[in-house]
Amino acid sequence: MSRYPNRWKYVNALRLVVLTLAFVPLVFLPYSTIYQHFLAAHAYDMLNASDQRLYDVMNFLTGNFITDAKQFDVVKGTTWSATFWGFKLSDPLAVLSQTAAHTHLHGPLLLSVLLPVLATVILGRFFCGWLCPANLLYELADWIAERLRRAGVPLGDRRFDRRLKYGVLAVGVIASAWGGTVAMSAIYPPAIVGREAYYLIATAGAGAGTAFFAVTLLFDLLVARRGFCRVLCPGGALYSLLGRYRLLRVQRKVDLCNDCKKCDQTCMFDLNPMADGFGQECNNCGACIAVCPTGSLVFEWARKDGPPQGPGHLGSVYKKNKGTPHA
Repeated sequence: MSRYPNRWKYVNALRLVVLTLAFVPLVFLPYSTIYQHFLAAHAYDMLNASDQRLYDVMNFLTGNFITDAKQFDVVKGTTWSATFWGFKLSDPLAVLSQTAAHTHLHGPLLLSVLLPVLATVILGRFFCGWLCPANLLYELADWIAERLRRAGVPLGDRRFDRRLKYGVLAVGVIASAWGGTVAMSAIYPPAIVGREAYYLIATAGAGAGTAFFAVTLLFDLLVARRGFCRVLCPGGALYSLLGRYRLLRVQRKVDLCNDCKKCDQTCMFDLNPMADGFGQECNNCGACIAVCPTGSLVFEWARKDGPPQGPGHLGSVYKKNKGTPHA
């Protein structure tokens, strides 16, 4: 057993479970909508064989809980905008886009974003790391890419200025206001994944969003690791701005750090945890915390990141320059 146990070593596994659970409704809801129509029409005998199988599966899954087709209406929507038991929630980017497109503030729409904005102010860019359905697919692609790199396949790893996404956000707001349309939904991966999942399941087809999302995956693989999220995502830009002064942060306990650099290597957003370089781009995913062998990285409540603390006290640089610290 390690002398310095990491009590947070399963946080990244927990996050992947949460991401998966957040993705499941995007698949289930289209099927539930189709089943709702079948149920309301009392049309089982008129269905073809494949639709009857769908009906039977959905009846098996929901029959003990749902007795009326209207009960499916309690949960509707996607991560762009959804309704839960009459309570509406919207992505902050959706509200910003709608407001820009219609050039006026709509009270109910603003109320629907209150909880997500408050959560982001407290927890930071957590939506990107813990809830975004597109992120689950990006991380799967990144996992595949890492194995291809180990096999010697040359993949892209270019670095771009992360501030580019703030320009994309600004252009998207201007385009929405100029054209009177919600322009950013066409290039925002969470909105695309929810919309295209519905098209694929409900109509057995795919829209232009599928092609665009495929391009973002190729961009990540061939040009820059997690490049779209880091450099181009307008939602990531907005969440970073909202979470700049978040209260929950990753912090480094310098007395437990051994300068192994595992945290820097695992960070998909190209941050520098070993040098206390988190900033507003950090999405509190916890990957760096989970991989730390000495438990020097932890979640803490803090109004701002601490200053650079220098080499870790368990590392060779600190021991050489300042001597071994007292236990």
